[in-house]
Amino acid sequence: MQQWARFAILGAMFVVAYLLILAWQKDYGHAETKPQQEAAVVSHEVSADLPNAQTAPAASDVPQANIATQQTTTDATAPVSQQLISVQTDLYHLWINPKGGDIVRIELLNHDKNKDSDEPFVMLESDAKRTYVAQSGLIGLNGPDSNRNGRPVYEVEKATYTLADAKAEKTKDGKAVKVLSVPMVYKTPDGVEIIKTFTFKQGEYPIVVNHKVVNRSAQNWQGQMFGQIKRDNSDDPGKSDQGIFTLGTFLGGAWGTPDEHYNKLKFDNFNEEKLNVEAKGGWVGVVQHYFVSAWIPGDLKLTQANGQPYSAKLESRQSTDNMNIIGFTSPMINVPAGTAAEVDATFYSGPKIQSELKDLAIGLNQTVDYGWLWPIAKLLFLGLQFFHNIVGNWGWSIILLTVLVKLILWPLSSKSYRSMAKMRVIAPEMQRMKEEFGEDRMRFSQEMMALYKREQVNPLSGCLPLLLQMPIFLALYWVLMESVELRHAPWLGWIQDLSAMDPWFILPLLMGLTMFIQQSLNPQPADPMQAKVFKIMPIIFTVFMLFFPAGLVLYWIVNNSITILQQSLINKSVAKEREKRDVVK
Repeated sequence: MQQWARFAILGAMFVVAYLLILAWQKDYGHAETKPQQEAAVVSHEVSADLPNAQTAPAASDVPQANIATQQTTTDATAPVSQQLISVQTDLYHLWINPKGGDIVRIELLNHDKNKDSDEPFVMLESDAKRTYVAQSGLIGLNGPDSNRNGRPVYEVEKATYTLADAKAEKTKDGKAVKVLSVPMVYKTPDGVEIIKTFTFKQGEYPIVVNHKVVNRSAQNWQGQMFGQIKRDNSDDPGKSDQGIFTLGTFLGGAWGTPDEHYNKLKFDNFNEEKLNVEAKGGWVGVVQHYFVSAWIPGDLKLTQANGQPYSAKLESRQSTDNMNIIGFTSPMINVPAGTAAEVDATFYSGPKIQSELKDLAIGLNQTVDYGWLWPIAKLLFLGLQFFHNIVGNWGWSIILLTVLVKLILWPLSSKSYRSMAKMRVIAPEMQRMKEEFGEDRMRFSQEMMALYKREQVNPLSGCLPLLLQMPIFLALYWVLMESVELRHAPWLGWIQDLSAMDPWFILPLLMGLTMFIQQSLNPQPADPMQAKVFKIMPIIFTVFMLFFPAGLVLYWIVNNSITILQQSLINKSVAKEREKRDVVK
């Protein structure tokens, strides 16, 4: 009974992991990324087909404004320059299109495109191979982005901004930080001035996009701010191409509110399961492997009043050209003649760093999706972070974490291994009983149960270590797959990326060897067929581990090695106790 239970647990572990991978790949997997050609920084006119919000169909790019009358204001005759505005900080190199003020390309300077690549990872882009942009503006009765003649063309002071243009400001903690502002101005013939400002802080990914409306006209100004992410159906460039089990990370939309912290929405469901929620303190975004882009509605500040958070409408839709759009719309803003108002939002486009995302919006940190085992995965990640702060290497952190987990589980596993050691010791007596009673299975079962009771052996206790290890194993898999901190993280020697499979398959072979040694310490099944199956299990798991992240295989090797040491000590202790008892008899 004990051997069948152990075999069932091993088989279940294999089947569950395999089915998990298949299900995840079915739900979230995408076709393999095609090789991308090197391209210059160009911007397709992604907003050229943006009609006025009043006359647009529901599938248009610009969201619908909640007004009943048509805008009559015409475009101002301002100097037109289609040259993209280049902005470079210590984290970003991005480009802004002066037409509409959309962010059309972002390069993450601290993250490589591929391992050992000198090219930065491209987050947003608008060119022949991919459309992925962050759009924002003002729509509504007087909003320039609802104009029939197209999106507004903003005036800018210059085409290039760097941290050299930044000003030093003090934070709440009294620390000095460089703040870079990129202002853009649009003026209407009737005296309304709209200043759109992008604000960057040194060492931070969030970008504050502020719209200031200065109404010098004789009429009231009405409009709404919108912010949205527009993406085509191209594959995830951040997806790993190493191994069949490194696929299946989610690519699609996501949103959250204070009541519903984290929700995923597949691109295919942008229309069918359309997002249409109004909330204060919400967010919308597009999630991919290791990275996320998100809009977080901000504050509304009227003349002589402090800024206050506003309730935004969160929406998703698909345009007529099959673009996936998810975004927000602010409430109606009224700016009386001779007054001014400001409305802003925060845009984040970068790595899924939990500590930073948590401070931006409720639930945004959950885009680091650890699956249904997230409580265990979260604890494992915190443990990894703790050890990494000490040793400065994620590989050694995994080893130290494994040791810690084994120490925590040591009392429970010791009882199991002691029971298994006793099973090993009494194996000859069980064989003798089997030969003695032959075909009398009832008598054999009675004598065997009496033997278990006399020797204080629990035949099912050997399953406990496997039951404890399986959720930890799967949770660590998600940690390695989702935590951007481990992306391209080296260990030593040939292991230069713990999130990818071992290029030389050395670790999987070592894992198979440790599994074989561990099995040799366990009592062998009495049934010959079970014994044969047990012998090939290390081979099966070795093949299975060939395609898993190296960090996960490293964890399993260390776990098996500690188990071997623990079982060896317990086996010797039980054997000595048995010898002493036999001498007394």
